[in-house]
Amino acid sequence: GALDGTHIRASVSIDMEPSFHGRKSYASQNVMAAVDFDLRFTYVLAGWEGSAHDALVLRDALERENGLRVPQGKFYLVDAGYGAKPGFLPPFRAVRYHLNEWGNNPVQNEELFNPRH
Repeated sequence: GALDGTHIRASVSIDMEPSFHGRKSYASQNVMAAVDFDLRFTYVLAGWEGSAHDALVLRDALERENGLRVPQGKFYLVDAGYGAKPGFLPPFRAVRYHLNEWGNNPVQNEELFNPRH
């Protein structure tokens, strides 16, 4: 499947507002969701502060008693914010992405992987 997070506007008390300010200009919560390849939600974790990093939210989801589980022999496509770990497949870092801008230079396997990811 695929896994990613999004920021949803949050209404919190004034004293809690600083921790809910992340990269957005407003208070938000970081909501992580996993979908299968039939586009059905298989897991959702809401409530993390907007300042929480994606990798922290994923770690919490994996450590919960009824948390996210990766089926044996399967994996989730994730963005680079989640990092590479068993069951999670991020794009290669520091790899050419817009290949047509590089002319006739030979293309490496990882350069083909990222746009298709």
